[in-house]
Amino acid sequence: MAGGTGRMRRKGDLPSKTCAACGLPFAWRKKWARDWEQVKYCSDRCRGAKAA
Repeated sequence: MAGGTGRMRRKGDLPSKTCAACGLPFAWRKKWARDWEQVKYCSDRCRGAKAA
């Protein structure tokens, strides 16, 4: 059933990084599109745990 816009990407094709707090890999998210270069943590929980 074609008819899509062709903009969909497979999750494996998205860029990924390693979280600075937990060390686990995480994939690009649309909400990070503008500041992907500055993203260091996979979640708010990891960002809050950086000081601990």
